[in-house]
Amino acid sequence: MKEGILIVNLGTPDSPTQEAVKQYLRAFLLDRRVIKKQGIAWKLVLNGIILRKRPPKVAKRYQTIWTDEGSPLLVYARAQQAHLQKLMSHANVKIAMTYSEPTISQALD
Repeated sequence: MKEGILIVNLGTPDSPTQEAVKQYLRAFLLDRRVIKKQGIAWKLVLNGIILRKRPPKVAKRYQTIWTDEGSPLLVYARAQQAHLQKLMSHANVKIAMTYSEPTISQALD
């Protein structure tokens, strides 16, 4: 059986667009490990304010750092994966994201 190394990050939007940022923020902010109390008030704040106001601002910021290869976080994670794979040739090195792709379950498969 081969050893495995899993490099895990929180994640990144799939693209520097408002919709992708909104999807990422929704997944992140609906996690009870991030926001423990998720009652009606939280859902109103999340859907009524945060997911309307934040995505346009954040998408603009992502557009300033996005590369031809994609999100800097994913680009650097892939570079770390490749470098670690060379160093640890006996192991299977994968990357995964908690709130985006590749997901942890995808990496484990």
